Amino acid sequence: MNRTLFIIILIAFNIAIDQISKVIVRTTMIRGGKGQINVIQDYFQLIWVENKGAFLGMGSDMNPTLRLIFLLILPTLVLAYVIYYIIKTKELDRMSLIAFCCIAGGGIANVFDRIVFGQVTDFFYINLGGVFKTGIFNVADMSVTIGMVILLLSGIFNNKKKESVSA
Repeated sequence: MNRTLFIIILIAFNIAIDQISKVIVRTTMIRGGKGQINVIQDYFQLIWVENKGAFLGMGSDMNPTLRLIFLLILPTLVLAYVIYYIIKTKELDRMSLIAFCCIAGGGIANVFDRIVFGQVTDFFYINLGGVFKTGIFNVADMSVTIGMVILLLSGIFNNKKKESVSA
């Protein structure tokens, strides 16, 4: 498959899955804690909230101008650079390419929400009885997080390969 087409399909897939999940949540759930759905008891729940900020609501209390700059303009510029970088950098290994596509797709999906709705729809919540607990998040957040983990692991494994080759 053509490399650029692969990049476009993977980014579009991440955006589509996120946006489809958000449409389902907006059309079938009640906003806030009253409409929560226990998927796996209290450990994994669906709770629809609208987030005007970034990760875990950070920045939601910023004035509108700062929110526009830090949650819309700056992320858009960074995402544009990431897409430019992955298209132009032919030396990227497949795992790093997939990771960057997940990061870009998730980022674009959340920026889209901010442009269209003025906020981001979040709905996943995990609480493993005090051992592990998340804020409320969405599929785009998962894409970005998975992309970051893959990128980190790819960097570690690529460094180990380089060390063993040079030794």
